[in-house]
Amino acid sequence: MYFLTQKIEFPDVSEATSEGLLAVGGDLSTERLIHAYTNGIFPWFEDEEPLLWWSPDPRFVLFPKELKVSKSMSQLFKKNLFKVTFNKDFESVIEQCAMTKREGQEGTWITEDMKKAYIKLHGLGYAKSAEVWQDGELVGGLYGVDLGNKVFCGESMFAKVSNASKVGFVHFVQNSNYSLIDCQIYTKHLESLGAKHISRQEFLKYL
Repeated sequence: MYFLTQKIEFPDVSEATSEGLLAVGGDLSTERLIHAYTNGIFPWFEDEEPLLWWSPDPRFVLFPKELKVSKSMSQLFKKNLFKVTFNKDFESVIEQCAMTKREGQEGTWITEDMKKAYIKLHGLGYAKSAEVWQDGELVGGLYGVDLGNKVFCGESMFAKVSNASKVGFVHFVQNSNYSLIDCQIYTKHLESLGAKHISRQEFLKYL
């Protein structure tokens, strides 16, 4: 296992374990995070665990042109039950994502240090959010990292009411100019929207 030092560097992603774990330690500085995402690496760990850095193979991604919008979802859009905005309340979105309970996960991986790090990235223009509103209340949203290379690295999403996160995701994909959405790891939810696995080598070409 590779243990990071204060130096901003990572081992080659080919050294990751079969599960995708590449390195342990380091920090969540802006410089390290940008360097990580630029090289197809992201942090993912639970509270009270050391920093864990991942680069899975295969990688779970969505090509916007392959986005699947079901008939029921299309009908939902026509009802105009939700309003979607971009980058209007990043801090509330990441806070809600941190509070959302996930199946098989005891704590949250969006720790206080993680929130501070990504809020700083947002202030610098590297992290983006989409907010879903219903009757003036924030009921869903998502956030992730945009390095300016037409790849959006999705980090997390939440929903307080049914379909809110799907509406936010579909609206975000349809109204953005990305060539690839990095979903990182498999979820049935994103698979239903058209996400699929590609090799890590292919993914890195997009970066």
